Amino acid sequence: MYGSNRGSFSSGGFTDSSPVEAGKTYEVEIEDISRQGDGIARVEGFVIFVSETKVGDKVTISIDRVMRRFAIAHKV
Repeated sequence: MYGSNRGSFSSGGFTDSSPVEAGKTYEVEIEDISRQGDGIARVEGFVIFVSETKVGDKVTISIDRVMRRFAIAHKV
């Protein structure tokens, strides 16, 4: 039965969609810092890396790129 669940991930609660879209802006709070020094924010639990921010910053961001498990953004 290997591969029998192919194509049914969305019915199991996993989808490839994210709660953010490239080019859109969001108000977020930076919750943590990555090993590379970027701020980490979350929208509906989805991780967003934001350059030039620090923990506690409340910023408006613009999404540059959306990946499967995270997004990359910059301050507006």
